[in-house]
Amino acid sequence: MSALNLPPLPPVGGETTGRNVVDVLNEQHRDLLALSARMEEEPDDKRLTSVLIAELSRHLSAEEQYLYPAIKQAVPGGEDLAARELAEDHTLLVLLKRLDRGEPAAAEVAEAVRRHVAADAEELLPVLMQMVPVEDLIRVGNRVETAAEAAPTRPHPATPSAPPWNKIVDPAVAVVDKLRDVATRRTTYIGDL
Repeated sequence: MSALNLPPLPPVGGETTGRNVVDVLNEQHRDLLALSARMEEEPDDKRLTSVLIAELSRHLSAEEQYLYPAIKQAVPGGEDLAARELAEDHTLLVLLKRLDRGEPAAAEVAEAVRRHVAADAEELLPVLMQMVPVEDLIRVGNRVETAAEAAPTRPHPATPSAPPWNKIVDPAVAVVDKLRDVATRRTTYIGDL
């Protein structure tokens, strides 16, 4: 039985494969910190700003869909931790919205990203690793990676931030975002820089 009340895996035999959620999020965090630092140095680089907005929007959506529910379920006091992180994420999405509109907010976004990464690295991820079996961490990691690909590429602070509604709304909003990205030839992945 899963510690996080995840649905059972299909009977394929062998062990659960993939990267655990901690490794997935740590890699995303490193990328976001690097993008933020570059954006602070080059605040007028529109392609760089577009990529940061897209990467961060996807990251926050995936965390809201799977990390925070896991924290709520498995960690004592997890409800409060998740609520605090959701409030911080909302603030970050509002800043990203300003940046997306072309307002000067690079330094504020970079600082908010550093706070977000520090909170995850110092508080959420270590306690999750202590409280959740490795198999469940891998399963959540797989879900986070999938959710990030199906997530919006633009900030939407007014959309739901908790399951089940965010798992329904975010992919639908993402379709519109991705159509807009194609129509405007907007760069949204680090590899495209």
